Amino acid sequence: MQSQHVAPRPSSSSEPVVDVELAEAALVEHYPRLVRLAYLVLPPGLGRGRRVLTAHALAQRALPRGRSSTAVIPAQAGGPARSSAVGTSGEARDSDPGYGYVRLQVIRTALAADRPRGRGPWHRRVQLPPLLPQVWGLRLFPRSGGADELALDQRLASLSGAGRAAYVLRGLEKLSDSAVRRVLTAAGVADPGDALRQAERVPAQYALLDSPEFDPCSLQARPTDLMRRRQHAKAALAAAAALAVCGALVVLPGGGWGPDGAAAPAYARNPSAEAALDPAGLVRITPAAWRTSTRLDFSVWPARGDRTGDTGLLRRALAVWARPGEAVRVSATPGTASGGPAGPPQLLYAGDVDNAHVVILYDGLRIVRYAEPKDSAAGAALDFARVDGATGAEASAVVLGRSDGNVRYLTAPWVRKAAERDLLKPASRALDLGLTDGITGPLAGPVQQTGACTAWNALQLSGDFGTHLLSDLGELVPARLTTGRPGAPHEAAGAAGLRDWAPLACSLEAVRAQGVRSVNAWSYAEQPLPDGSGTAAWVCTRAETWRGEDPLVLAQFRTPGGKYAAVAAKAQDVPACGAREPHVLAGVLWKAQAGDWYLLAAGSRSTASITASGGVRGASQGHLLAVAASQGAQATLKGTLEDGRALGPLR
Repeated sequence: MQSQHVAPRPSSSSEPVVDVELAEAALVEHYPRLVRLAYLVLPPGLGRGRRVLTAHALAQRALPRGRSSTAVIPAQAGGPARSSAVGTSGEARDSDPGYGYVRLQVIRTALAADRPRGRGPWHRRVQLPPLLPQVWGLRLFPRSGGADELALDQRLASLSGAGRAAYVLRGLEKLSDSAVRRVLTAAGVADPGDALRQAERVPAQYALLDSPEFDPCSLQARPTDLMRRRQHAKAALAAAAALAVCGALVVLPGGGWGPDGAAAPAYARNPSAEAALDPAGLVRITPAAWRTSTRLDFSVWPARGDRTGDTGLLRRALAVWARPGEAVRVSATPGTASGGPAGPPQLLYAGDVDNAHVVILYDGLRIVRYAEPKDSAAGAALDFARVDGATGAEASAVVLGRSDGNVRYLTAPWVRKAAERDLLKPASRALDLGLTDGITGPLAGPVQQTGACTAWNALQLSGDFGTHLLSDLGELVPARLTTGRPGAPHEAAGAAGLRDWAPLACSLEAVRAQGVRSVNAWSYAEQPLPDGSGTAAWVCTRAETWRGEDPLVLAQFRTPGGKYAAVAAKAQDVPACGAREPHVLAGVLWKAQAGDWYLLAAGSRSTASITASGGVRGASQGHLLAVAASQGAQATLKGTLEDGRALGPLR
């Protein structure tokens, strides 16, 4: 998840004064809306139950002490709301300074929950579990919505706190962009423009924000423990607690994991669920099964590692998977369910990796990685990755662990050799990583690019079924790299594929942590430059996701001798450059060595004509267009395919 710096904003004596009675009246009248607002802005990592309690706590702490100054300017002062459907009640609410004040306090404290804990003067109690309200013996969470609500929640989770706040102020509060900027600035957001750009990446499904999925005031309740005993006298309770502590110290003299590790307490007894969590029921595949199987996927991987017989570790991994405790760090690739297994999963690995005990499981749809520190009873992590339909190269490697910028992989049983290859140096020799029981040596992963992109290390695997090139994108399963026309791609590990990917490798940064399954690079056109300085290449890259939606498509332009390709156009969730629609059209303003400017455009081979209008006018027959232009000119492109269909530009 992206992070957005939020700076504290001191109050100003010149701002309007809001009486506590006015703020209290607004809080009482609009309490459900304010709690919903806090719930949507709070970090999703808190978990649904804790977000509910924290949202109520933030709303209840929004009142000023005595008389206080507000940093809110009424929304209508900044222009019309984004939706014309705002009725009289909405206008009255936004013009109420009391409501503006408490809304700002809720946004400010919810954003503070996304900041790292610190000791500075602006450290807030909101970053800790809420003192009030509390509900003992019950787990409270909103009612579940449909698939659309779940998808929206996952998309909002990928934004920073400020990005979520911008989206919610647009959709729930119906504020204009200028009003959103003022509210975010008053709340201490350093870059409201970046927050709005983040919000643009999420589809405008604002009606879903009013659904029960995001209503912390309409809750479901479940017991935290159905096996509660009768209440005893205070002395008996104290004695029982003392006995429990002493017993734990006897069993675990140095401190450590209990039978269920970092799992939350069990709240139900179900024979099928308990069978799925029994280490003895784990599916274990024989080492030679893949040789005779018609399938080449994770289902034929054998169980490996030096702790496959450690029932205590396996039990903890299964228990945490089924019910992760609040201290467990849980992550999932977009579109991946994080619930417990439906039946006994398959064991792929159990062993020590660097300073952690690691267990990798597979349930037919997901890869699940559980890790716990060797020398601590805290800090367990649980990672989910969707892998349904993976086969061959897509099922050839899983991340075992990351340490100091290096990555170790567990590879498929048919892999014979693993090597490291820098995509920016296609002519260089691949460096052997070695394989020990299917585990690679440490590979320096591609780091988060903060400046010039100088290297992009990829994993090259060779085995009984060819050689494949995979790239780590910050997830459990590396993405497969291919080249060629959509619908008939081929592996990028050959000399030609490496040359194709060399100028494009750094663009993989744009699809990091997006649940990417594979990325294909297609050189769809070559264009002679109008000044005679050589031939430029047009390449389209399409990143397919495991969930089958939201593919990212980039059209890139590379001049002769250029080390990197420049992104000319970008689009998400479009069929262009894919197997269903193997067509693409993009253009770029290009400056010749003599200083002249041109509009260059290219379509795929099946493009019959291209027309430019607007700031640059011109037309051509065929799939290439070059027209003289001026610096900064804005043009609209339109293409026609050979079958007569219109072809719009990628955007």
